[in-house]
Amino acid sequence: MAILAGDFRTGLTLNIDGDPWVVLDFQHVKPGKGAAILKTKMKNLKTGSTQERNFNASTKFEQATIEKKTVQYSYQADSVYYFMDMETYETYELSANQIGDNKYFIIEGAEVSVVFFEGDVVDVSVPEKVELEVVETTPAIKGAPTTQTKDALLETGFSIRVPQFIEQGEKVVVSTSDGKYSGRA
Repeated sequence: MAILAGDFRTGLTLNIDGDPWVVLDFQHVKPGKGAAILKTKMKNLKTGSTQERNFNASTKFEQATIEKKTVQYSYQADSVYYFMDMETYETYELSANQIGDNKYFIIEGAEVSVVFFEGDVVDVSVPEKVELEVVETTPAIKGAPTTQTKDALLETGFSIRVPQFIEQGEKVVVSTSDGKYSGRA
């Protein structure tokens, strides 16, 4: 199915030069003269690289056919992450490059979506919010304003800013889109 660049939306997957690309962000720009252009930020699902590209609004693309399957994270060995399909017990291996920063939001036993393109695993998609345990943080400062934050190290090695009342051992909700504290679990 052909898609015009002018019809882009966030999350759309396209087949460009045989590779699957996902639109992360886009902006329509209408210069004083000439045709409108589309400034896009795209991620190559095979390589994990991100590019900013400009297209004429009338350029046509083919939509990439991707498939998603819910799997459970099993473990990591060296720089390879292992996931298992809970229905077929099939195992999928993804490299650290394919996982990217999602490694900070995946704990053993967590369910995530694995993205396939032409039968090959190309990406992993984590939930919008995840619960993680605080393994290290400083004690609350008595008399500190309630809006004041402090550093906290999570069980995955990710460091975030949390409110003063959060203590070591508590579970917090983290937004995976921006990596920020969203609340107590």
